[in-house]
Amino acid sequence: MTDRLKTAKGPAARAFLAAVAVLLCALLALPPAAFAAEGGGAAQGALQESTNAAASDDSANVTVSAGADAALADGASFALADFSRAQKGSNREVDGAYIGYSYYQGADADYLAAVVTDDYVVVHVPESAAELCDISDPAVQDLLKNCLISLDEASVNGGVVADADAPWEFTSESSWERDGIVYSFGVEAGEGRYYTTVAGADGSDIVSETSNAARPLYVDFAHVALPSEVDIVPPATGLAAVGEFLANLDWSPLWVTLKTTGVAIVFIFILGLAAAYFSLRIPKRAQDIADTLFTIPMVLPPTVCGFILLLALGNNSPVGRWFIEHGLPLVFSWPATVIAAVVVAFPLMYRSARGAFENIDPLMLDAARTLGWSNRRIFFRLMMPLAWSSIAAGAVLAFARALGEFGATLFLAGNYAGITRTIPIAIYFEWMGGNMDAALFWTGVVIVFSFVVILFINLWGRRTTKYRRGSEE
Repeated sequence: MTDRLKTAKGPAARAFLAAVAVLLCALLALPPAAFAAEGGGAAQGALQESTNAAASDDSANVTVSAGADAALADGASFALADFSRAQKGSNREVDGAYIGYSYYQGADADYLAAVVTDDYVVVHVPESAAELCDISDPAVQDLLKNCLISLDEASVNGGVVADADAPWEFTSESSWERDGIVYSFGVEAGEGRYYTTVAGADGSDIVSETSNAARPLYVDFAHVALPSEVDIVPPATGLAAVGEFLANLDWSPLWVTLKTTGVAIVFIFILGLAAAYFSLRIPKRAQDIADTLFTIPMVLPPTVCGFILLLALGNNSPVGRWFIEHGLPLVFSWPATVIAAVVVAFPLMYRSARGAFENIDPLMLDAARTLGWSNRRIFFRLMMPLAWSSIAAGAVLAFARALGEFGATLFLAGNYAGITRTIPIAIYFEWMGGNMDAALFWTGVVIVFSFVVILFINLWGRRTTKYRRGSEE
C-alpha cells in the first residue's frame, strides 16, 4: 500500500508544480501594458509606440515619453511637454465674482489647453508659442491633434479619448465661444494659479441642475517647446519592460495580505475546530442556535459583517474604548484586517470540521471510551486523524477566503498603503486610480492563488481516496 501511495503521489506532485509554474508564467504576461514602463498608473506600451491616425492623410508617427508627459511628432517644429489631464473641475469665485467651472492648468498662463466635449474639441495655443506652433497652418493643426490624441491614449486607461473625426477648433484668443458657452484660458485666480474656465455666455453655471449645457469631458494641458528642449525617453519593451514594471510595483499589498492571512488562518483553524467540537457536545436545540450563529457570517454580505464589526469594535463601543485605553486601537489598523478575515472565513473551517466530526462512526468513539481514553486523547488520537482530510480542505478554503476578503476589511480597516491595503483592496483602488496594469497584475495573483488552492484540494482528495482504497484492499 505504501508503494502505491508513493506512485500516486509522485505524478500528482509533479502535475501540481507544473501547473503552478505555468500559471506564474502566464501571470507575468497578464497585464496588457506590462511590456511598458510604469508611468503613474498610465496605460503605456504599444499605444506609446503606435502610429496615431490624424483627420487628414498627412498623419505622422508620434513618439510619447515613457512617463506619458511629453510627445513629439515626426516633422514637427515643436514638441509638447509637461502634459497633464484634468478630469474634473470645480466652481470658483475670484474676489466674490463667479468665474465659471474651472480646471487648474498650472503656475503660469502659457499652457496649451485642449477642452474636449462630446461634440467638438477646442485647442488654445498661447501667443507665446505662436512662432513654434502656427495654428493657422492645417498641417500644424494635424500634428497638434496627433500629439494630443497620442498623449491621451497613453495617459488614460480605458477612459474617454478625443475623437479625431470630431470638429477641432484652434484659437490663440484668451476666450472662445460656441453654442452660448464661453471658454476662457489662462484665467488667474489667486497668485500663481491659473485656470481654464467654462461658463455660460451670461455668466451662468453650466454644471448646475437647471443648466442644459454639457460640461467638458476633460481638459488637457501642456507646454509647447522646441524639440531639442524635450527629452523624450521611449518606453521600455519586452523583458526590460516587465522588469521595470515589477521593479516599480508597490509590493506592500502582497506582504500585508500574506501576513494578514497567515495570522488569521491560525485563529480560524483553532476556533473552527473548537467550535465544531463543542457544538456537537451540547443539547440538540442549542446545537441549532450555535450552528446558526457560527455559520451566519458566511451568508451575510461582507459589508454587513464589516459594519457590524465597526459598531462592535469602534471608538464608541465599550470594547473599542477599552482597547484604545490600553494603546491597542482596533479600527483602521492592521489587527482589524486580521479580525475581518477571521470573521468572514471562520464558517468555512467550522462547517468542514463539523461535517468531518459528524461522519466519524460513534461506535469507534464509544469503544475508545471503554478502553479508558480521555476526551482529549480521543480528540487528538482518533477524531483528528479520521477527519483530517476534510479539516485540511476546510483550512485551505478558509485561507483562500481570507486571502480574498474585501468588503469587511475595507469597512473595518480602511485603505492604508503598507498597513491595511490587502490585494483585493489594492485591485479596487488601482482600478479607480486608472492604473489598470497594477490592477490586472494583482487580479492575476489572486487567480493563481485560487487555482493553487483548488488544485491542492483536488489532489489531496484524490490522494486520500487512493489511500482508503488501498487500505480496503
